Amino acid sequence: MTTAPPTSTGGVGVPPAEPGGVPSDSGLLDDLQHQVALFARRAEQTRLGGVGQVRNSMDRAAYLLLNRLDREGPMGVKALAAGMGIDSSTVTRQVAPLVDTGLVKRTSHPEDGRAVVLQLSARGKARLEEVRSSRRQLMALLTENWGEEEREVFCTLLTRFNEALSARMAAAPVQEPPAS
Repeated sequence: MTTAPPTSTGGVGVPPAEPGGVPSDSGLLDDLQHQVALFARRAEQTRLGGVGQVRNSMDRAAYLLLNRLDREGPMGVKALAAGMGIDSSTVTRQVAPLVDTGLVKRTSHPEDGRAVVLQLSARGKARLEEVRSSRRQLMALLTENWGEEEREVFCTLLTRFNEALSARMAAAPVQEPPAS
């Protein structure tokens, strides 16, 4: 894919603004934000849980943590938190039940025995694959009338959208709650 050239607003891929700073395709942007809101609600309602007995059997946080450990290997809480764009205390809270149920294990860092790393256990790997398989079946059902190219384009654009959201969140200053 190619990147759009800078527009009159100075941003890459940002539509030219009408007087008052509103993008000229605000109707399309309204439709897009509405579809994203619907997607977020439906995804949360179903948790994109898959099909069969595994449906809705793993929450989003657990799935994302297990998936990251599987793809990137053992890592410490700080590295896991940084990679997911959340704080360490949140990761610690989310990992605790995964350790308690044997899906994740704490081990010593191979280079610094004092440090602890989180690692996907064999049980966690098997459980993750079970959930992935169920979710894969759901994606196949939802896109059964799509061609392979349509699936690829959708995945590419959704990935690009998620990356833009992540970059935006990483660049946004942390908002402190007002003092009471």
